[in-house]
Amino acid sequence: MSPMSLPFLCSLLLFNFEQIVALSLIPTGGTLMLGNIPYYVPATPFTTISASGFGRLQRVNGLAPVTVISITAANDSIGDLSSIIGDFAADDVWNTGFLDGLLVQRPAGAYGLNYSRGSITLSGSNQSSTIISIRANSSSTIPNGPYFLSANGALYQPLRLYSDFAGAFTQALIPSSSEGSYSALPAALPGIESPTLGVPSRLYYTRTASKPLAGVRLGIKDIYDIAGVKTSDGNRAVYGFYPPKTANSVPVQRLIDAGAIIIGKMKTSQFANGEMATADWVDYHSPFNPRGDGYQDPSSSSSGPGAAAGSYPWLDLTLGSDTGGSIRGPSQVQGLFGNRPTHGLVELTGTMPLAPELDTAGFLCRDPTIWKAAGIALYTDLPFYTDYPTAIQTINFPISATTEASNLTLSFLSRLQAFLDAESPTLLNLTTAWAASKPASAPPTLTGLLNLTYPVLISKQQTRLVRDPFFAAYAAVYDGRKPFVDPSPLVRWAFGDTQPESALAEAQANKTVFMDWFNANILVNDSRTCSQSLLLYASTPSPQYRNLYKGPPTVPFGFSTGRVSVFAEVPDVVVPIGQAGYQSNITEHAEVLPVTVDILAAKGCDGMLFNLIEELAAAGIVSTTQTGRTIAGGEILLKRGMIGL
Repeated sequence: MSPMSLPFLCSLLLFNFEQIVALSLIPTGGTLMLGNIPYYVPATPFTTISASGFGRLQRVNGLAPVTVISITAANDSIGDLSSIIGDFAADDVWNTGFLDGLLVQRPAGAYGLNYSRGSITLSGSNQSSTIISIRANSSSTIPNGPYFLSANGALYQPLRLYSDFAGAFTQALIPSSSEGSYSALPAALPGIESPTLGVPSRLYYTRTASKPLAGVRLGIKDIYDIAGVKTSDGNRAVYGFYPPKTANSVPVQRLIDAGAIIIGKMKTSQFANGEMATADWVDYHSPFNPRGDGYQDPSSSSSGPGAAAGSYPWLDLTLGSDTGGSIRGPSQVQGLFGNRPTHGLVELTGTMPLAPELDTAGFLCRDPTIWKAAGIALYTDLPFYTDYPTAIQTINFPISATTEASNLTLSFLSRLQAFLDAESPTLLNLTTAWAASKPASAPPTLTGLLNLTYPVLISKQQTRLVRDPFFAAYAAVYDGRKPFVDPSPLVRWAFGDTQPESALAEAQANKTVFMDWFNANILVNDSRTCSQSLLLYASTPSPQYRNLYKGPPTVPFGFSTGRVSVFAEVPDVVVPIGQAGYQSNITEHAEVLPVTVDILAAKGCDGMLFNLIEELAAAGIVSTTQTGRTIAGGEILLKRGMIGL
């Protein structure tokens, strides 16, 4: 065989190169502005339609903004269209620019509107809309809302783009082309902020019994696996070392099945250990708490979920985790409804562990109605009692209204007592109660029983389940090297290394002793109200400036009110009740911080608490909180002039 000529080889190489280039070019969608609002248009259309009149629409780069609106034989007048469109104005993705074209989706028999005119001007609108009729199909009805339409009938659902100015997210996500998995949102707004997030129109979704969270925009703490996406656990080395996950964690999957829309993954303090904003966060920057002067610590470890829920009206719900206070702390300082559930209500497969005996999955949320719907979706088969306890206990609660915060707290207690028609609250002293009824073989004090329990459980379990396999795998690839870890996890892990293996079993046993005693003597189950009583404790707001240097991280020894639900495995919910003032040394102005109360009930009574809080909201005793500088709203100062807010 004669050797191939040089020109032939060159042409062959060029042909192969062109094939490779052609095969590697994958469209990822694009961004555009409409009405001064930024949008991402995905590469794949929602559907493709056939109708006459597309040529009448004005297009830019091949796309025309249109609104799909469904009518029936009973509401097909111009007045009816104007009324329906008027309701669209509440949606943050739709804007009047989408009125350039109206795709009127009608069933057979709806002929009241004169489609032959080609365009109409709706009541209250100052622009003419090209109107095109499309026939509804019961098996494939197109949801109402904003779209972009191509000349060939491809209909795209855009995402409105927002800036993550609070630095709460690690990654913005969209569904990928692979069924059931996700990928990074390939879009960015100008500026130096954190990731750009994209949200779909709420008009596309209708909540049903089977989809109670349809259209609810959800952020996920970055310890939960999402298919197609890497999990960082708040550590850069973990993110870079492990491949994308192949399945959703159990909590994430349940929320997806209920219709929630995942917007992105959110920052966690490293390996879900407690960290302060100033020096402890090394791999990633701590999110910004929007309340007060904007420079208060967001608490941890569900820092991203808390900061985002307090900052973004376009986000409805965040999924956090609580081992020793990681949902309750951020909920308290950002004035959110938050819950540490009864331990074991939902399986945590696909979730990074801190201590399986203590780990729980819960929510941070502004709206108690959405909060309850999320609880129903996540905690399946949970009983929802509608009769409530008439006994109230308080612990670490103010006894007189000497401050603005204590006045709010006592006022809430009084209104709760009246709502429940409850007896006068009983002041609980755990130290006295323990001494009077403790098991005979138990130590004389709760501190003696539980001082080492929490640090031993989290350190011994996380070193065994997370650190050791990670360090071993990393060393095998990188010639024996160790990855970087923030100071706080290292301090806790080092403590665990000093404890004998028997310490873990002893800590587990001590936790069980307290749990059994508490559930038999303090918060006891009841067949009618689920819990014989409610237990309340207050969170007093005090400034925690993120620009002040603290001491190095320490081992979390001891027992406190916040650890009661941790060891007793009972539900503990945070309820925002108001706000109290302080003089900020950042703004040099008077600012306000949230005031919250925690409510505990007997084990398994989460549903009763969800119902109770929803009824308290209906009665005006608690309220949906707002995003912004205060829980009643107010501009976050650094937002001024930003694009895509």
